[in-house]
Amino acid sequence: MGTWVKLPSPDVCELLASTELDLLCLDAEHAPFDRGTLDACLRVLRAADMPSLVRVPDSQPGLLQDALDQGASGIMMPHVCSGAQAAALVKRCHFGPDGRGYSGSTRAAGFGRIGMADHLAVSREQTVVIAQLEDAVALDALDEITATVGLDALFVGRIDLTVSMGETDPAATRVVAACEQISAAARNAGTTLGMFVGDLRELPRWRKAGATLFLLESDQAMLLAGATSLLDRVRSSG
Repeated sequence: MGTWVKLPSPDVCELLASTELDLLCLDAEHAPFDRGTLDACLRVLRAADMPSLVRVPDSQPGLLQDALDQGASGIMMPHVCSGAQAAALVKRCHFGPDGRGYSGSTRAAGFGRIGMADHLAVSREQTVVIAQLEDAVALDALDEITATVGLDALFVGRIDLTVSMGETDPAATRVVAACEQISAAARNAGTTLGMFVGDLRELPRWRKAGATLFLLESDQAMLLAGATSLLDRVRSSG
């Protein structure tokens, strides 16, 4: 279980890294993470030994390389809709032909302290690649997406999936059925399944469906909830 980090702040990352959360996901798709703030946040998380994902805005090789070189544990790619797109993502996240460019001077390589053979081996074994499925068209490509060699997990983007299906309620029957379809595809392929769950009362249902990776709430949501709770307690005290 982890949470979304939407505030591009190393201090927020340091604070969350001191908790017992399992991982954090820096939302560089929807939050203003530039190269410098991403580097600063990943530095803090790496030092705290907190696993980190970066949800990048698109699959430009430079964006993927920056996040991984700076020390991210893995990449989450939004709007994956085909097996070809998933295969290209995997290739760009790993070293090799048409893949990630190599440098031994990065944080991920210990700033030169880790030899090439060891860095290549560790990266190959530990780099996590996650495809976020959040478009109705992706439902027709589930078999080819789940068959992608090197793809570590599917992540259900339920909110965008809701919009893509022409709905306005994530609890709409069609949307829930689509989430169940993705869950079944992941389960049948033996692929890890993750999702965002807005209503925590749904957690048992999706655990039973096979989900084992949950990114819940966000730093922004926690701040707002804390402020609202404080106001409520002060007002109720008279």
